[in-house]
Formats: sequence, C-alpha cells, structure tokens
Amino acid sequence: MEILLVSANREKSPYPVFPLGLSYLAGSLLAAGHRLRTIDLCFADDPEKLLRDELSSFPPAAVILSIRNIDNVTYPGSRSYLEGVKTVVDACRGKAPVILGGSGFSLMPRELLDFFCGDFGVVGEGEEILPLLLDRLAKGESAQGLPGVLTKGITEYLPPAPVEKIGTPDRSLFQVERYNREGGMANLQTKRGCPFSCIYCTYPILEGSRLRLRDVDEVITEIRELVELNGTEYLYFVDDIFNYPMDYAEKLCRAMIVAGLSIHWSAFINPSFITPDLITVMVEAGCDAFEFGTDSGSPVMLRNLGKSFTTVDVRAASALCADHGVDFAHYILFGGPGETEETLLESFALMDDISPTAVIGMTGIRIYPGTPLHHKALKEGIITPETSLLESVFYISPAVRDTLCDLVTTEALKRRNWVVPGLELNMSDTMMAALRHFPVRGPLWKLMKHLGRSRVRPMSIPS
Repeated sequence: MEILLVSANREKSPYPVFPLGLSYLAGSLLAAGHRLRTIDLCFADDPEKLLRDELSSFPPAAVILSIRNIDNVTYPGSRSYLEGVKTVVDACRGKAPVILGGSGFSLMPRELLDFFCGDFGVVGEGEEILPLLLDRLAKGESAQGLPGVLTKGITEYLPPAPVEKIGTPDRSLFQVERYNREGGMANLQTKRGCPFSCIYCTYPILEGSRLRLRDVDEVITEIRELVELNGTEYLYFVDDIFNYPMDYAEKLCRAMIVAGLSIHWSAFINPSFITPDLITVMVEAGCDAFEFGTDSGSPVMLRNLGKSFTTVDVRAASALCADHGVDFAHYILFGGPGETEETLLESFALMDDISPTAVIGMTGIRIYPGTPLHHKALKEGIITPETSLLESVFYISPAVRDTLCDLVTTEALKRRNWVVPGLELNMSDTMMAALRHFPVRGPLWKLMKHLGRSRVRPMSIPS
C-alpha cells in the first residue's frame, strides 16, 4: 500500500525535535512492504498547501498522522496545538482513511479521535499493530479486536500490547541533517518503560512500567550511522532515565568508548543511581551535560511528588558533576500537592547550595488522565469527572495558587542561572531561535554560565 506519514509537530521552542516515533513506524512499515512518503510539518511554511499538493501527487491508501504533544505544557504561558492539528486532519479527510497516533494522541485517545474526526487511532506503540491494521483495511475487514486500535464511532477498544523487541528507527525519509543544524542534536532511545511512580508522569501510561532494553550493539550501530552518514555531532538520549538500570548504562557507555565514537551527548539522570565509577565512564563516553528531573528541593515535596530519591541524593549527584567539571541542570516543578511558600523557598535554597549550570523552573503541573495527580485533583475538587483535559489544566497547590508566579519571579530574578519558560524569565521563543544561529550543540541551558543578570522577557542577542 501507498502510505503517507505526517509528523504534525510544529513546535520549535526551545528547539525542533526530530520525529523519532514516526521513524520507528517507518522501519516497521517498510519491512512489511509498504511504500512510504513523509511530510514533516515542523519546517512547513504552508502546511495545508503542502498536504494538498502531496495528496494530489501521491494519492495514499492511508494517512498516518503522528501527534507528539497537544500543548506546550507551560503555565501561565500555555499554548494549545489542537486547532493546528485539526486543520491538518481536515485537509486529509476524504482523500484517504486518517489514522492518528503518537504520544500526545495516546494520552486521551478517545477524546482526540472525536475532536479531530479521525477514522482510526492507535494507542501506544504502533510498530507491530499498524501493519496488522493496514492489512485489514486493504482487505476491507473490520479493525475491531486489534489491541490499542480505536475506530470512529465505536467507544470500546482493547488495551494496547507493548512491543517486546524494540527495533531500530528508519530515519532515511526524514531531514536528519536539518534537525542537527537547527536543533543542535539528534535524539536516540535505548529503552522503554518506567518503573518509577512520579505522581504526574505519563511514561508508565504510554510505555508501561516494565523496562524493555534495546540491544547495546544495535544502539552503537545506530549512533555510528548518525555520526558517519548524517554528520551528527551531538546526541540526546530521550530515555525517561538514562542511568537505570545502572549496569545497562555502564555497558552502553563502555561500548561507546570501545567503538571510538566521536560524539558528545546528554541525558536525563536519576540522582539515586549515579556513582563515581558510573559518572566517570559516562564522561569518558562523551557525556558533557547531565539533566536531573529533581522537581523540588523540599523533602516534603519530594515525597508528595512520588520521587524515588532524597535531597541527600541530589546533593551527592550534583557534587559528582562538579567534581568532573561537567555542566548539569536541575528541573523544578513548583505548585504540586502540599507546596507552600516555605517549601518553594527550600527549592531555591538547595539550588543555591549545589550551584548547577542552570535551573529550569516550571510553574504548575499539567494534569493528565490516569495519573495519580489526576486522581488527587478529582478528590480535592480541583477538577470534576466532566472537566475536559484537552485544554491544559494545571495543578497548583491552594496554599500558593494566588501567589505562585509572583513568588517564583521574585526569587528567580535574584539568580542568574534560572530559566522559567512560563514566565519568560531568561527565555523566549525569539531568544531560543536566535541562539541556534550560534554554533551551539546540545541543550541551550549550557549557555547560562555565559549570560549576565537574570531578566524577564526576551534578551537582546549580540550581533
């Protein structure tokens, strides 16, 4: 069958993100014998015209549209992507069956299938189930009974089945070099699933709680191809947590060293699972930036948020980064259950003590269906069962609901290494776009050590 793959993501802040999920689908669909064309709307000036032209020149048997996010998950500067995606779906309707999928779609599949008026939806991982769905469509058979597949007008569907053997994405149909150039890095996945219990997190919903690890040799081959065929100079590991399991992380890093791969990279790290030996081998393998999903500097808030570590772990992990001379950033979520002015100030105090390269602060926590935070928000009456979560709804502790943004702004402006996207503190879309014109590779927060005082709104960029 002739299949058109469409990446609906158009967000470029803080940088454009390569459609990794769609490239995994491309690999499985090509292996099944389908003929593919792709449209990446991230770089499209006129998405509707691009789609119309493509649909005319290449009439597909089906359109597969991947939705990465439904909004920018930022408060109070929230920005929805729903209407933009709906325009794309409308342009395809009537030309071929429209199959929706992707991580954003999978968070609220029934609601989104109805909102976009799609024909089918695939929840969760699609590499194995999509070829089966396309085979049924080719034969004129019903899609009912396929795990994770929704059909327009039918409410019930079977739960998705996880992919047991994670393959290698096929990037040949996508603009890898442009993402390298404009995004400063390439993304790569080594595992799926998350066994941890952060109360707001969607990873266990999207990928399950059971870890599934890729073969290390396959990962090394993928990195080598990115470096040698695509000119990639920097990698970002998109795993929820890179350094768990620790033995797998160490094995991968040692394999990277043995392979002699000339590449720098960064990843999200859990401070509970970092040792002097592991950080040494990570740095030797090319890691030059560590990102910690710390969430809070308050022991009370760490417990309330369901974190698997303590402030002692955060201090120890940060000290190891400082000892090895590598950049590191902590991500803080303000406003969770039990947040008060006192716990908020504890977060600023801890960050002052450990002196990271950057701190990225987020005000409010986006509520997603099925998470423990969702259940808590229902219990507390912050939302009701009738509340639509298609438009972003944020949990903010009642104790700081009216003062959170002012408190964070006041404290963050005292410190030069803080970025607060929702309040445009040391960050704006204009600034991010301008910085990418410099030869920056890797996370933009690494530049914080070169900046002056903190400021609100876009910073002027020197010529």
